[in-house]
Amino acid sequence: MRADVFDAEKRSAVMRAVKSRDTKPELIVRAAVWALGYGRRYRLNGAKLAGKPDLVFGALRKVIFVHGCFWHGHGCARGARQPKDNAAYWQAKIARNRARDAASIAALEADGWASLVIWECETKAAAPMARKLTAFLRTAQTLSIHRAPARSGQTPSAPPRASRRPGGSSSSTPP
Repeated sequence: MRADVFDAEKRSAVMRAVKSRDTKPELIVRAAVWALGYGRRYRLNGAKLAGKPDLVFGALRKVIFVHGCFWHGHGCARGARQPKDNAAYWQAKIARNRARDAASIAALEADGWASLVIWECETKAAAPMARKLTAFLRTAQTLSIHRAPARSGQTPSAPPRASRRPGGSSSSTPP
């Protein structure tokens, strides 16, 4: 095992500087989502949801995680690469990340959310990534989760809106 080139304080500062938001793969995915026409329909970094998804499509009840291949242990060449220094630490760290990811996705699915993982290596090929995003976002899973299904022969209607009366009060009953 090779000694670290930085002292503990400097190594800590270097690791703190590793971005967890607005990474290059995230920006690529967000640009693709925008180009597909879903740009105004999502929120970033859903802190109230399990795993803090990178993109949250609340109306669709769908989330997208953008995972770095190394940090989340993807099976591609970059994800399979093992550090030579402190190998036991990194193997355990990546195993914990994978377990946390699986638990987060399971918790989201239990709450009725669909999730998609886009891997860093997938952002290198725009067309296949766009097809994957389109297939995920176009599926009709839980689009009408808050509305009772229409009975046969009826079309769903919106609830009656309150009318504005002079004087500023709202009421749906006539004066």
